[in-house]
Amino acid sequence: MGMISVRPFETGDWALYRAVRLAALADAPEAFGSTLEREQVFTEEKWRERLAERNQFLAEDGGQACGLIGIVPTGPRTADLVSMWVAPAARGRGAADLLVVRALRWADAGGIAYVELWVTEGNDRAERLYARHGFHRTGRVQPVREGESRLEFAMKRRAPTDGSKATAQLPN
Repeated sequence: MGMISVRPFETGDWALYRAVRLAALADAPEAFGSTLEREQVFTEEKWRERLAERNQFLAEDGGQACGLIGIVPTGPRTADLVSMWVAPAARGRGAADLLVVRALRWADAGGIAYVELWVTEGNDRAERLYARHGFHRTGRVQPVREGESRLEFAMKRRAPTDGSKATAQLPN
């Protein structure tokens, strides 16, 4: 195990993005609004399109992919945090915090005032992660997927108003 780093995916990284995203869907199907079966059939063009329309970041541990997060603009000053996942071997080592900080720094630099995300009910670890970075429940709840009984709740973060960037403290 090396030091975990985070970098943006480039459009040419579509095959790596596909591999990590499919690994995420296979590992934690309950956490995503999509399914492994749905995304396995995406074409190269679809994967490239996804990378072009969102800001997707990759966590690497010693050069090996170990996590991802995306941030998708939804309006002039709003964005959604999506596709958060960390590989089991990298959990508990700060990868999730690094991914969230990197996405929020992108949002802050781009003048994004509000970032929203959805967390599956019962995923207390994820809720604590996002709360460390300034997210709070909004009171909105919806099914994880249409027709399912499992629910997810919205959390929202307002950009710092003191001019600082995303500088949430990482755990020691």
